[in-house]
Amino acid sequence: MSLMGGAVLGGRGLLIAECFGPTFQGEGPSVGEEALFLRLSRCNLKCPRCDTPQTWDWSRFDPREVSTRHSVEDLAAWVMSHSPRLVVVTGGEPLLQQGELVTLLQLLSGRRVEVETNGTVVPLPDLVEAVGAFNVSPKLEAFAARGDRRINPEALRALAACGKARFKFVVRDIGQLDEVDALVEEFSLTQVWIMPEGTSSAEVIAGQRALAEPVLARGWNLSTRLHTLIWEDESGR
Repeated sequence: MSLMGGAVLGGRGLLIAECFGPTFQGEGPSVGEEALFLRLSRCNLKCPRCDTPQTWDWSRFDPREVSTRHSVEDLAAWVMSHSPRLVVVTGGEPLLQQGELVTLLQLLSGRRVEVETNGTVVPLPDLVEAVGAFNVSPKLEAFAARGDRRINPEALRALAACGKARFKFVVRDIGQLDEVDALVEEFSLTQVWIMPEGTSSAEVIAGQRALAEPVLARGWNLSTRLHTLIWEDESGR
């Protein structure tokens, strides 16, 4: 992470795990687009196979070492000093800090912002107004930790109704598509994307091949993990 200025002390600003780019958006509808990434720290879920545990797992990481607080002004200056028009805010769970996030997005004139969320937090109206899109990734039962509230009906309905949400489900095997189907029907989800789980190019390719026909049969979209195909499991890509 390279930002102008230092970490901000106190309660203002955003808790950041890392900022990186320019790179490519690796997943979902905007895959392949040049982008900057802001990864916010902290999450309200504890998924055992999470690929960014440094944002929440304090049994393995010291939060003082893996996150810093930065002012929205410094973050905006970092974004505006780079050329990509697409900015992806990910996590962790960005909506845990959505009050400050709204302020940041209002400073990013001319940038299109996608916010990635697990779909468990109701977005503020001002955030809905400021974002270009929400990339919503509800967690299927096999991925969530016991006791996590992985499905929040109020939040999913609010996101589905806002007109800016695309829904991306990470899937390990074909049988999980029935679980996705049930959620799509219950919450009237549109713009559904299925993405294979995998931290290596071999896993991603195998998953896409297995899922392609069943996903087509349901009328959904298939996402790759472009960053994994290119850089495998390299951090900051």
